[in-house]
Amino acid sequence: MSEQLLLREIEIKREKLHSKACSQSLFSEEVIRLSRELDHLLNMYDGWYHDRKSAAPAN
Repeated sequence: MSEQLLLREIEIKREKLHSKACSQSLFSEEVIRLSRELDHLLNMYDGWYHDRKSAAPAN
């Protein structure tokens, strides 16, 4: 998955989570599920970012 696609998926999931969190309990199953999915995407981005950073040549 490309960086831009991953960042777009993160933004879409964030918007869905925000919308549900405003209309449902923060402890509802759907809000918790969306939060976990967003966490997963953020962890993927963090891993991708650190892999890219460690592969970059030192100046």
